[in-house]
Amino acid sequence: MSPTPNAPKTLQDLQDLLKDDIKVKVAGIDVDGVLRGKFMSKDKFLSAVRSDGFGFCSVIFGWDIHDAVYSRELLISTKANGYRDILASIDLSTFRRIPWENNVPFFLLSFFDPDTKKPISADPRGVLKTTAEKAEALGYSPYAGVEYEYFNFKETANSVSDKRFDGLSPLTPGMHGYSVLRTQIHNQYFHDLFDRSVDFGIEVEGHHTETGPGVLETALAYTSALRMADNAILFKYLAKSVGMTHGVIPSFMAKPWANLPGCSGHIHVSLRDKQGRNLFAVSEEELTAGRQGAANEETKYISQEAEWFLAGILDGLADIMPTLVPTINGYKRLVVGDAFWAPNATTYGYDSRAASIRVISPPSCPLPATRFEVRVPGADMNPYFALSAVFLLGLRGIEKKLPLTGLPISKLTPEDKLTGKVQMLPLTLEKATARMMRPESIAREVFGDDFVDHFGGTREHEVRLWNEAVTNWEVERYLELV
Repeated sequence: MSPTPNAPKTLQDLQDLLKDDIKVKVAGIDVDGVLRGKFMSKDKFLSAVRSDGFGFCSVIFGWDIHDAVYSRELLISTKANGYRDILASIDLSTFRRIPWENNVPFFLLSFFDPDTKKPISADPRGVLKTTAEKAEALGYSPYAGVEYEYFNFKETANSVSDKRFDGLSPLTPGMHGYSVLRTQIHNQYFHDLFDRSVDFGIEVEGHHTETGPGVLETALAYTSALRMADNAILFKYLAKSVGMTHGVIPSFMAKPWANLPGCSGHIHVSLRDKQGRNLFAVSEEELTAGRQGAANEETKYISQEAEWFLAGILDGLADIMPTLVPTINGYKRLVVGDAFWAPNATTYGYDSRAASIRVISPPSCPLPATRFEVRVPGADMNPYFALSAVFLLGLRGIEKKLPLTGLPISKLTPEDKLTGKVQMLPLTLEKATARMMRPESIAREVFGDDFVDHFGGTREHEVRLWNEAVTNWEVERYLELV
């Protein structure tokens, strides 16, 4: 992966870097994309760096986003193994200082089995590292970008709790996509999100308002896939931290309001060869008339490898949906997706924001910028799992030389969804999880059984909690009249 600026390369570099510090902050990521970490004394931290790492309670893989133990025991952290410690390894290449916490040094963790020293099967960073290593073994380097849309509320943790998460106040009123005027309201917060990102080692490509009350979008700069996932997960942490100082809660929930567009987490992907060239780009000679042998007009300005990669994504997309849309709420964004540009079928198209996979290639972009935009994920995705899924499916497509057989979205009609000509994606977490966990699932082929069984079990837990819940909608609809 691409190391952060000033990341130490040796123990001496690290000691020099920390010479004026007394403590260090470290954090790993759980399956829901929540940062789990702590402060360590400098001496304890340096001791862990000199060895294999340090013990970290495995319960972060044994409970859910609200620290409730999973409804059935899974593979990693159980009552039977006493919720034992796993090995937390400090990744020195992730060094940053946290500007809103007195520039305390910060590092990310990866988790390993203390006995075998193998990566924990559901550790998000470990899963993406393994994916990157698979790509590199084939001669490729995975690169990616992430863009988030997120509602912002003029609220605090206490105020939303007091309101029972109802009747929340958006940061600004009205629908104002790409407005240069609306950002003048709470202007310092808007600028702090960009400026503190740069201070924190997260490069931003674009930052603007999106359609919806208090909605912003931030596009993070393209980089190596693992660095991108780190930047994406840390941007959420940064936004929430900066928001606290302004009395603002930025929400990466996919669909906070039923009658408004949801929040996407679009991801852009490409591969580079050993010479650093974009593997998805056609040659200069092919720019005039396009690549011969392309599946159709809309893929003639992407390479053969890119077309196989695209076919691989489409072939397995329905089987890996929980890695792109991991929450109950995320599917609410897709159910009425056509109305809000949230794709819900296995579709692709040249420069099409209506398709699940948008082909971005010449003539709409420069040759080196050729890539795919995967538009299915919401802002609630775990970027490590989402990027892993897309690259694993794409690499499978290249390895199998899968043909691109389906028509682009421009050649399809709305009726094609009804007749089955176009494969619909699962539109609930329950259906998506059941599909992913089938014995013949492509998810098992690319991720392996251990990951699918554990992560799938965590999604089954979410479904069970949802099925047990009684919502305001149900009470309002049925209390008086049934």
